[in-house]
Amino acid sequence: RVENMAQVTVTDPARDYLAQLIEKQDVEGMGVRIFVTQPGTKNAETCLAYCPPNEVVPTDEQVDLDKFVLYLDHNSVPFLEEAYVDYSKDQMGGQLTIKAPNAKVPKIDDDAPLPDRVNYILASEINPNLAAHGGEVSLVEIVDESVAVLRFGGGCQGCSAVSLTLKQGVESTLKERVPEITAVRDVTDHSYTENAYYQ
Repeated sequence: RVENMAQVTVTDPARDYLAQLIEKQDVEGMGVRIFVTQPGTKNAETCLAYCPPNEVVPTDEQVDLDKFVLYLDHNSVPFLEEAYVDYSKDQMGGQLTIKAPNAKVPKIDDDAPLPDRVNYILASEINPNLAAHGGEVSLVEIVDESVAVLRFGGGCQGCSAVSLTLKQGVESTLKERVPEITAVRDVTDHSYTENAYYQ
């Protein structure tokens, strides 16, 4: 898929500098991964990280830069549009700079399908906050076009106290951002009935 390759520009000096860093790591097949944390929000940050072969994510897009492979995090791709990685030497030795003009721009509009909008809020607002607790939330399905069934994973699992506060926080954020959503349900909660609230 060539059309996505043009969006991230890595200048030759940046490529050579990264290649030098990778060489020092002394890991066969080491690449570099570029991703955006909290994409589409004002806190968005574009990051580069070493990516050894065993950490390659199957959905990553790969850009062969001859000296190494650059992996684009799949969820970050829309936000890496026109990203520019450069390296400039200065008195202090030199600096790698990443400019990603679209990292903070929300990439979804109000006409997008409901699951897309829910996933977008999860990815851009909710999961970045949960990451601090080692948790994450994913959308399983939307029931009755108003109830988001979510899977709570990571560190938040198995702790009912956390999952309760977590669920309330996620629910309020989702309902605020996606007005069609009226409730959030945990996929593991099989006791779900109309009067589950009165147990």
